[in-house]
Amino acid sequence: MMRSLTLLPLAAWLNVAFLHAQPVPAVEENIPFLVTFGGNSETSWGDDDFCQTFFFVVPKGTTVPVYLRVFDPECSGTLDEAKGDFNTVTNFSVYGGKGCISEADARNTDPTGKYRSGNLLASKDFGNDPNYDGQWYTFGPFDPNSGEDAAEYGGLVFKMVAQGKRGDDGNLYRFFMSSQANANVPIEGGNAFTFEYSFRLHDDPKEVSHIYPYVDDRVISVKQSNFDWDGDGIIRLVSVAKRGEAMALSGDDNWASSEHKIVKEELNTSLDIRFIKRPDGAVRNNNVVFFVRNQYGELLPFYTVPIGGIPQYRPTIAVTRTR
Repeated sequence: MMRSLTLLPLAAWLNVAFLHAQPVPAVEENIPFLVTFGGNSETSWGDDDFCQTFFFVVPKGTTVPVYLRVFDPECSGTLDEAKGDFNTVTNFSVYGGKGCISEADARNTDPTGKYRSGNLLASKDFGNDPNYDGQWYTFGPFDPNSGEDAAEYGGLVFKMVAQGKRGDDGNLYRFFMSSQANANVPIEGGNAFTFEYSFRLHDDPKEVSHIYPYVDDRVISVKQSNFDWDGDGIIRLVSVAKRGEAMALSGDDNWASSEHKIVKEELNTSLDIRFIKRPDGAVRNNNVVFFVRNQYGELLPFYTVPIGGIPQYRPTIAVTRTR
């Protein structure tokens, strides 16, 4: 039986998909931590450029204050990855205003050019500080209107840049966009996304992690790139039309890429990229970098909660190519 799909544009989904999207990573992703290494680290530990950028969006008309909270921002203790004695300093900076996301360098995969565009709203360095070990640090409050007005991303955009200034340890952390300073209270209609994801996998081989790039109605193919997979199992692409397409896998300290065709049924939906660890659990503390481009070379956003919901493979739909 042929099943028809209701395809909504991104703007329509933004109003319904993000009521509880502010934890980063989100529960749906099953990713334990984001990771950023110190600026003197070796890329073979799983971080290609020692910098990570996330964007947070609140709808226009939001009246509650915006707080951006970081869990375990310092680098020491049991959660972070030591390379000898802890010596890493990580800078977390918040930006808003004109150019925050509209500047092309802000949406690139490398921390070059004007990637710190926009108005600097707050900044703090964290080193080896037990006061913040396993604790939350809160940036803000910020006036919602101090974000950049970017309708294509659903509202007013703030940017958080996490960058390893020096040292060689791995800083593992999480984010939360909240309406309160001392608690994680989601802002109605808020969301979070990135264009390049640097994250830690679970050690437990039974745990499958997910990221969800959004495919708009212009996409006819995507090219995924992953860094330093280290032979830790397989990566599969699942969608409404794909049961589990294999993706190319990187080795130690290198990149691998593969191209995947997009069919009509996948337009205006999210893809589910699954990171499935090898069953023997031999690879531990695995850090991975991942991004996806469309046929024009444009980066696709990874929303922490997938637009339109988690895609489910539907074997009964009629699959047709977009071109």
